[in-house]
Amino acid sequence: MKRKILITGGAGFIGSELVRQMGQSKDQVIVLDKLTYCGDLARLESVKNMIKFCKVDIADKEQLRALFDKVRPDYVIHCAAETHVDRSIVDNTPFIKSNILGTQNLIDVSCAFKVKKFLHVSTDEVYGEHVCGYFKENDPLQPRNPYAATKAAGEWLVQSAVKTHKFPAMIVRPCNCYGPWQYPEKLIPVVISKTLTDQKVPVYGQGLQVREWLHVADCCRAMQIIFRKGKTGEVYNIGSGFEQKNIKTVMAIIKLLGKDQKIIKFVKDRPGHDYRYSVDFNRLKSLGWKPKIPFEAGIKITIQWYIQNQKWLKQKQAKP
Repeated sequence: MKRKILITGGAGFIGSELVRQMGQSKDQVIVLDKLTYCGDLARLESVKNMIKFCKVDIADKEQLRALFDKVRPDYVIHCAAETHVDRSIVDNTPFIKSNILGTQNLIDVSCAFKVKKFLHVSTDEVYGEHVCGYFKENDPLQPRNPYAATKAAGEWLVQSAVKTHKFPAMIVRPCNCYGPWQYPEKLIPVVISKTLTDQKVPVYGQGLQVREWLHVADCCRAMQIIFRKGKTGEVYNIGSGFEQKNIKTVMAIIKLLGKDQKIIKFVKDRPGHDYRYSVDFNRLKSLGWKPKIPFEAGIKITIQWYIQNQKWLKQKQAKP
């Protein structure tokens, strides 16, 4: 019999890449998504005949219970989340509903239906900032913005269920992902979209913040390996080993698009802006994974995708 794998947030940026990869397997993939402003079924067009899609809000436990009763998933990969730090600073309510309440609802319903394995997708932002060195999985969580705080809370709920109910869960903490289909509110797609339309490119502070970059396809391959080989109760960092200052990333994109760097506009820094994230991912390497797409190649692929999909980009830019 086919394994039934439920992927929450499967119409989002990372979730849809995972669905596109897993949708072509022998498993039966069920996609759950609320379809908020950043969810898009266009991302699933290439596998729409290989998956089952359900529009459900994970913050609504009765909706969730009804879905589980109908499809009876064997496994759950939980990607659904509100993710944009800037939005969480303006209004953290959707983040609390999705990232905390929604996660607890998923835990409760998954326990009730005796799910065999639960992979919870978190973020490296739960660690807070690190001026030097690398975060390891057993380092304390010190979130510094509302988004990261809600993701840390979600993790603690998962970990408490593992201890209290022997819940078969694992947690992954990816570094900054980039690639095709990313909503134009995150750094890389914002720079690409602004540069393509000859607008000023906003950069927080002086752009000296350091980020570790990983192509979304590599991230999802890592998630699948952890899903198959990972140990219940464990946390796995997903990193690339490539990090650089934001201003350097911005300048590289502008140069690749053949534009003048005078379009850069330095703006007031974001409150509580973390200086640097970087993770130790040796635990993941021990499972036999390493990234395949170097940043130099990945950013060119990403830019080309946005050039070829400017209609989609303009539609997203028009949304609030």
